[in-house]
Amino acid sequence: MQRSHGGRRSDPRLRAAGGLLLALSTAGALVAGLLVPWVVVPALVADSSAGLLAPLPVELTDATPPGNTVVLAADGSVITYFYRDNRTPVAAERIADVMEEAIVAIEDERFYEHNGLDVEGTVRALVRNLASGGVREGGSTLTQQLVKQTLLQIATTPEERQAATEQSVTRKLKEARLALALEDTYDKQEILTRYLNIVYFGEGAYGVQAAARTYFSVDAADLTLPQAAMLAGLVQTPASDNPLAAPEQARERRDQVLTRMHQLGVITDQQLAEATATPVETVPEPRPPNGCAGALIGGFFCDFLQRHLVDTMGISQTALEEGGLTIRTTLRPDVQRSADAAVLANQPMGDPVAAMFTAVEPGTGNVLAMSANRVFGYDREDPAQSSVNLNVAASKGAGSTYKVFVATAALERGIPPWHLITSGNTYTSRVYRNGLDPYTVENFGDSIPPTLSMAEALQRSSNTYFVALEDQLGSVEGPVRAAQRMGLFSLDPVADQVVAENRGSFTLGPEATSPLALASAYSTLAANGTRCAPVPVVEVLDRDGQPLTGEDGTPLGTGASCTPEAVAPAVATTLNQILVGGSALPWGTGVRAAIPGHQIATKTGTAQDRFSVAFVGYTPQYAASVMLFNPTANVDVGGFGGGRGGQIFKDAMTPILSAQPPAFFPPPGIPLDPPVPQVAPAPQRPGGGATDTTPFRGGGGRGPR
Repeated sequence: MQRSHGGRRSDPRLRAAGGLLLALSTAGALVAGLLVPWVVVPALVADSSAGLLAPLPVELTDATPPGNTVVLAADGSVITYFYRDNRTPVAAERIADVMEEAIVAIEDERFYEHNGLDVEGTVRALVRNLASGGVREGGSTLTQQLVKQTLLQIATTPEERQAATEQSVTRKLKEARLALALEDTYDKQEILTRYLNIVYFGEGAYGVQAAARTYFSVDAADLTLPQAAMLAGLVQTPASDNPLAAPEQARERRDQVLTRMHQLGVITDQQLAEATATPVETVPEPRPPNGCAGALIGGFFCDFLQRHLVDTMGISQTALEEGGLTIRTTLRPDVQRSADAAVLANQPMGDPVAAMFTAVEPGTGNVLAMSANRVFGYDREDPAQSSVNLNVAASKGAGSTYKVFVATAALERGIPPWHLITSGNTYTSRVYRNGLDPYTVENFGDSIPPTLSMAEALQRSSNTYFVALEDQLGSVEGPVRAAQRMGLFSLDPVADQVVAENRGSFTLGPEATSPLALASAYSTLAANGTRCAPVPVVEVLDRDGQPLTGEDGTPLGTGASCTPEAVAPAVATTLNQILVGGSALPWGTGVRAAIPGHQIATKTGTAQDRFSVAFVGYTPQYAASVMLFNPTANVDVGGFGGGRGGQIFKDAMTPILSAQPPAFFPPPGIPLDPPVPQVAPAPQRPGGGATDTTPFRGGGGRGPR
């Protein structure tokens, strides 16, 4: 609350400076010598051009000091904080009266009488400190201390920090001028509250709320008289009077504060006796987690969130660390914890082969969980720590999970799900090349029938069928663009090159793939064709609880960013029903991930030489990818996508899905069965070419295991 400037008989700053001159003339030679920085104060009175009446700098007009930003999960629980200094500013009504009384008694007993400069108090403090042989009482007013602490804590360079602490006439004069101006602008309660919110109490605690939590695990509003006196005694000597490290010295200092409060009539004889008889009882609370390396849950989600806030939303790192923001995120702790347990049950923590589970919500893009057999951290010597977010980075191929993109393009071209191709166990492309050589692929093992429909080929993950289907499409551009439209953002940097080179291997997924992008792309199918960009944040509030705004004053964009019909709903619903067969039918590659009572659409992938394996599973409510690979070397990780990948998905999602009613995909928009009996397939042509036994007419529409 700002004061009215009307009706003043004289400028209080000039009165204070005049009082200072009078004190200098009466303090005596010794004290005057100790007050050397003040002997030029007449310049303040004589020359207003020196800046006496200059406006306050913006740092001193901001009523709320920098504070911790809190990051909350979807259920309101804390994920982590971002802060430079551990501080939680609180309003005056959330600070115990005894705390205010204690700090005034020991630091500035004439606080309510002076106008920012208190010469009488300065002289008295000097005399007492000389008598005690140390600094036991502050010589500056609380207002001057507030100025000094503010300038020190906003300093960002060594030069600024030196200027804020140097013992010089210039600094003293600057502090004096600003203290006078503060007193002329704000009332005593505002100044006292700001002081208690900014001053350092030791143990990394800035401000009284952080101090109360650090030493006693209580809020500032609930401090008792002995606790308040203990904290007040820390302001001058936070290291030597630390009750956690030196309880006896801290008790002595506390009792000095209590005695001073009694001398000033703030507390009674009985209160003094009871408080000084109270033993030093601390209940230390750990410092709040700071940043993603300290996250209580979802460290890799936190890393993705931080990058999204800074790079996408344009919030500066300084604003994150000092803005006192409240960030409400999409992280589901139940999904995150279940996924963490599932990953570690199947792949040991810190194993050279990394395992990642990444889940998003179809229809919103909300990122629900990011798990790995790593913890987010910066210790390169610890194999269990990594600062590389493998849930987001595009590292290794995702194998036959890309076949769904070829199927999407084919359905959009009018090729039906029952479209039969006889491709055999080995197939040589008639369109695509392997450099100068023919491009030949084969299926794993000999259990896949030579003739398949598109639906069964997708469920069985036939390599030869889908290269033959690419042949019929004539180009990989349709599948590549379908993948991009569905949200496979990790493909974007190389998409044009894949199209230009007409890489027939696209359907086998050799391109480096982000697990998040893979989950996002399949979530487009789960949402019946609506693509939603992955988003980790629901709301960002400023320190006043209002939506954070940009430079133009409009709230920063959060929440879903969706594109309806990125894939035609008829195509998406058809693929959903086909992929449900991947876990429900005995020949499906995703049977290991089946969860009784729930429809699970699945697709598996195994990269060349098994350098990585991938699995995608989804329902109408959840879409999740699992990838396993060695991020630092090309090594055989063993197994196939439906093995450990499918098991991780099942272990993670069974507790989640079992706690809610089953959800079912809508019927397919394109019939899965032909309207007329199939024509018997013709034998495979010599030379490994495929025989197409189902005539079709190329349809319109937009243009992959």
